[in-house]
Amino acid sequence: MPDFRKPLALFLAFGLAAPALAQDDAPTIGDAPTGDGLSLGEEADQTGSGTAGQSYVEAEFGDWQMRCVSSDEGEDPCQLYQLLQDQEGNSVAEISLFPLPDGGQAVAGATIVTPLETLLTQQVTLQVDDGEAKRYPFTWCSAIGCVARVGFTAEEVESFRRGVEIAMTIVPVAAPDQEVELSISLIGFTDGFAAVSERLAN
Repeated sequence: MPDFRKPLALFLAFGLAAPALAQDDAPTIGDAPTGDGLSLGEEADQTGSGTAGQSYVEAEFGDWQMRCVSSDEGEDPCQLYQLLQDQEGNSVAEISLFPLPDGGQAVAGATIVTPLETLLTQQVTLQVDDGEAKRYPFTWCSAIGCVARVGFTAEEVESFRRGVEIAMTIVPVAAPDQEVELSISLIGFTDGFAAVSERLAN
């Protein structure tokens, strides 16, 4: 099974902290043309830290990591992260969970990444302990895997706080009659989610 740790870290760093790009057709000071279509350059902005967009582990809470992305402005955005392994210890999938602003039906969101060989029509199934199972569709696939972006209600987040694990089930394309069952540990979730929520509030 492929190890998604490095590519997903880059994916999350880009998704959380990529700056908005703008283009201005007007020439800037110091970027005067030479007459032959060549630029003489301009002074580079040295005010940034040079580390913006880099992912790092801020803290660990049980089986969760609080991963953040460095930013030159304001608080670094953070998420809870867990690498999911099968019974043989192979890295199979990842989940990154984060609080959402007040006002919506979903109070938390998650990005789940599974292997490219996942049967998309079977979706991804999540079940907290012996509670009701729910299916979520995949959003897209890229070189790092297939991504499902899901939302959780306040009631579901509360069940995470009380629960022991979330059973996650996906179906491989090569064996559509079989299921791959993974465990998302909820050890440390309560403290980790509180820490990420506090960071968002600031």
